[in-house]
Amino acid sequence: MNSEPLYDPATIQLESSLGYYLSKARNVLVARTDVALKPLDLTSRQIGVVLMLASGRARTPQELSREMSYDSGSMTRMLDRLEKKGFLSRTRSDADRRIVELSLTERGRDAAARLPQIGAAVLNEQLQGFTRAELDTLTGLLARIIGNTPADECGGCADDEDD
Repeated sequence: MNSEPLYDPATIQLESSLGYYLSKARNVLVARTDVALKPLDLTSRQIGVVLMLASGRARTPQELSREMSYDSGSMTRMLDRLEKKGFLSRTRSDADRRIVELSLTERGRDAAARLPQIGAAVLNEQLQGFTRAELDTLTGLLARIIGNTPADECGGCADDEDD
């Protein structure tokens, strides 16, 4: 394992740093995804909520906030937008009226069914010229970077910006 620092504070430059490239790559993917999602009237930030509800990994605002590392205020605003657009509905739990349960509407279920095709198309376009081995290497390296994050620092690993 390399214990020698890879970056020197005296010579590090923004345009050649890993952070710059990661941020730029993320921004490119988000922009391309947003263009591809326009016909569905969704944004790249909103599809996470739709997919979490469709998969059953979350069914309440609190569960979504935890799974997606969003603060409750940001999640509430996102849910407000998605409800207004007709992708989800909120109902009070019969078992505990304090709990709000979320469910996809027919429009939300239709969007969820179409998202894998859209996501694959965007990624395939962005990864033109990559081999399977290169993609596997890139994914593995990014997983190592993520794995180097101490558990107590990962509470905000996802953006909490509004969609």
